[in-house]
Amino acid sequence: MSTVLELADVSVRRGQATLLDAVSWTVNEGDRWVVLGANGAGKTTLVQLCSAQVHPSAGRVGILGEVLGAVDVFELRPRIGYTSAAVAERIPRDELVRDVVVSASYGIVGRWREHYDELDHQRARDLLVEVGAGKLLDRTFGTLSEGERKRVQIARALMADPELLILDEPAAGLDLGGREDLVSTMSVLANDSLAPAIVLVSHHVEEVPPGFTHVLMLREGRVVAAGPLDVTMNAENLSATFGMSLQLTVEDGRYAARRRTSRHLGG
Repeated sequence: MSTVLELADVSVRRGQATLLDAVSWTVNEGDRWVVLGANGAGKTTLVQLCSAQVHPSAGRVGILGEVLGAVDVFELRPRIGYTSAAVAERIPRDELVRDVVVSASYGIVGRWREHYDELDHQRARDLLVEVGAGKLLDRTFGTLSEGERKRVQIARALMADPELLILDEPAAGLDLGGREDLVSTMSVLANDSLAPAIVLVSHHVEEVPPGFTHVLMLREGRVVAAGPLDVTMNAENLSATFGMSLQLTVEDGRYAARRRTSRHLGG
C-alpha cells in the first residue's frame, strides 16, 4: 500500500507562535482519517501543509511521493481535492453549478474561455448525482442552501480524480438536518473502494461518518493520539484533546460526546 502523506517532525512557526510542534503522521492509500481538535489546535495549518498551500518551518512533508520544497506545488496541487470555507468564498455566486464543478478540470474557479468536452461535462453530472446534488445542475451557486453548497464543493473536489481528498470542516454552519445529510454523503464516499485517501477535519465527534478508519487528535499544535478509529477514539484521548473530562458514546457507527458531570448525593 503506497503512502499518500508522510509528515516527519514537522513544525510551523509564525513569529513567536508555534502553530504545529514536531508532528509526525502517515496516511496511506485507502485510509479515511478524521482530524479532531479544538479551535487553535493546528488543524487548519495541518491541512494547509497537506494541500501544499504552505511550507513547514522544520521537518519533512511528503505528499503523493513528492517532498514540499523540492517540487513545483502548482503541479502537485491539482492531484489534491480540497474543500474549505476559503475555497467556497472564491466561487462566483452567479456561476451555474455545472460550471462550478467542471471548471475544477483546469484547477480554476470561475468559467472563462476554456473548453471542456462532453466527457468532462458527463463526469461533472455523474459526480453531482453521486453526492446527492444531481438536481442542482442548472442552479446558480448563490441560490443554494449551505448544505447544497457543501455537496457541490465535494463534487468539485473530486472532478480532477484526485489522489488525496481533504475536507476542511465541511459541516461548519449546517443545521442538524444539513449535517446529517452531509455525514451520509461522506459515509458513502468513505465506503467507496475507488475513492481516494480522505482527510476530514472537524472539532465535533458527531460529524465523524461511518466508514472512516483512523483519527488524529491535536491539541495546541501537538499530537495527542493517532491511530485506528475504533482503538484511538476513546474518552481518555478525547478528554486530553479538548482539555476537559468527557464521556464518549458510540451507536451504529456514530459517536457522541458530552462533558462528564459530577453527581453529589445529599444526606
